Amino acid sequence: MTEKDKMLKGLLYNANQDEDLINERIVCKELCEEYNKTKYSDFDKRKLIVEKIVKATKNNFLVEQPFYCDYGYNIELGENFYSNHNLVILDCAPVVFGDNVFIGPNCGFYTAAHPLNVKERNEGLEYAKPITIGNNVWFGGTVTVLPGVTIGDNSVIGAGSVVTKDIPNNVIAVGNPCKVIKEIDDNA
Repeated sequence: MTEKDKMLKGLLYNANQDEDLINERIVCKELCEEYNKTKYSDFDKRKLIVEKIVKATKNNFLVEQPFYCDYGYNIELGENFYSNHNLVILDCAPVVFGDNVFIGPNCGFYTAAHPLNVKERNEGLEYAKPITIGNNVWFGGTVTVLPGVTIGDNSVIGAGSVVTKDIPNNVIAVGNPCKVIKEIDDNA
């Protein structure tokens, strides 16, 4: 089994000992570099580059520059996706965004994790767990979402939060670690 196979299965792997993974990161990061250097007003070119980077998009999306990711092929953007400046997605595992997701500036979605065992960590081993974001989710600025997290539909994640565990539908959640503080009642 290759290191890439291990990565895609959520097993411990070494990203720096697999030529495919190294080359895929180079291609992706060079596309991100091209995107980040593209003239802001050239919306058509910017859209085409994002479509080259990520696995799937719908018709309407906007990713403000700069934007960074590792592989791209594990990222799916829903309809009406918007991210503000400095979005970072470490997509060693799938990162799927539903429709109508709005992301504030300086947010990170990190599927990559490292072993607690110091020997394994020092050998360069890591693993990845997917992140799933529902529909109609809003992230305030400087939110960090950690590996394996699912965030439910219609929820709001407050600025500066570090999301370490799943967040249900229809709630406001904030803090480090991020916790539910209020249910959202759209009838109020």
